[in-house]
Amino acid sequence: MKENKKKKQHYSGIGGQAVLEGVMMKNKDDYAIAVRKSNGEIDVDVEVYHSILHGAKIKNVPFARGVFNFIDSLVLGMKCINHSAKFFEEEELDDKKDRKPSSGRADSIMMVITTILSLAIAIGLFMLLPYFISTWLVEYVRKESLLAIIEGVVRIIIFLAYIIGISLMKDIRRLYQYHGAEHKCINCVEKGRPLTVTNVMGQSRIHKRCGTSFMFLVILISVILFFFIRVDNPVYRVLIRIALVPVIAGISYELIRLAGRSDNLFVRIISAPGMWLQRVTTKEPDETMVEVAIRSVEAVFDWKQFLKDEFGYDTEESSQDNSDMDVE
Repeated sequence: MKENKKKKQHYSGIGGQAVLEGVMMKNKDDYAIAVRKSNGEIDVDVEVYHSILHGAKIKNVPFARGVFNFIDSLVLGMKCINHSAKFFEEEELDDKKDRKPSSGRADSIMMVITTILSLAIAIGLFMLLPYFISTWLVEYVRKESLLAIIEGVVRIIIFLAYIIGISLMKDIRRLYQYHGAEHKCINCVEKGRPLTVTNVMGQSRIHKRCGTSFMFLVILISVILFFFIRVDNPVYRVLIRIALVPVIAGISYELIRLAGRSDNLFVRIISAPGMWLQRVTTKEPDETMVEVAIRSVEAVFDWKQFLKDEFGYDTEESSQDNSDMDVE
């Protein structure tokens, strides 16, 4: 391996998320969902996902692209969760003959409805609720700037309480373990190490491009924007908070994208809070979980070619060298 390339972590372009008893990994338009079934087998499903604006030039426009990538992440994420859930729903049915197969169209409609509801709940919980809570203090706090600060603090507290609260659930803990396995796999590849269970287990479960970091940036940027953008009319205040959600998502996406490609002081500062939160939203996986994550990566990403191109590391030559050493 070339030493000058080994020192720095290289951007791979792959990303993913944890699903029920498994991991989804995405590389460009291809994504794979690997799920550990109750019988111990690993089911791997490879699909192609075309974004809502597939082929449109606006997908490459800074800030605007963040909005559409955010929506794509929600849609794909929900689709992957539903896919993994079906394995265990079928196992819980005593009589599979009585099971009515759902049509693909019905599943698509339900997925869209669920995604919209999830987004609406998130906006209500993290954007609007803090504002309404802060309005209760209008009689006691006369300064608008102080009210804006209080609203921001309440928003951060609600977000942290939500993250920590769901982490206490047993099922979520297993999901967070698979989340850790996902990060460990990506870190392993991007640090130039062969994708083996041993190598992956030794990696950090923290990654700069994590969705947790993105969500924290969304909260933080909303606090800053709502502090400076203020109107007197209460109705307009609510509408502005909703209207600025795409703007906040666009800014957050650019920052998280920068974090994945750079390691300067500014990036380290803005990444620090989100990476700290990942200690809550990721847990140490066991080797069986890592095996699932590796299968998901290998289904959509040629990590051996990546190591050769980016780090000058040829896994086949290395294996041959080790074989020769064993003979001696």
